[in-house]
Amino acid sequence: MLMECRVGCGACCIALSISSPIPGMPRGKPAGVRCVQLTPANRCRVFGQPDRPAVCVRLRPNAEMCGQTAADALAWLFELERATAPNPGFIENI
Repeated sequence: MLMECRVGCGACCIALSISSPIPGMPRGKPAGVRCVQLTPANRCRVFGQPDRPAVCVRLRPNAEMCGQTAADALAWLFELERATAPNPGFIENI
């Protein structure tokens, strides 16, 4: 079930790897690294901007992914990264 993004969560901007350039991160972002575009209040500085990565634009929050809390979302997204990582063990330390 689709839902609105939880204000101040930011889990997808931390947990997920992004292979495309992000303003301030020209080589993308590894999993478990906070995006430089994530504000201290966990809001995206490039939300709605043309230079926002396509993967971010396409990601839609849903109840399964986001759970009840930001911690739930981080856990689900980290597991997604582990399950889809091209190199097993690649993100074992997150």
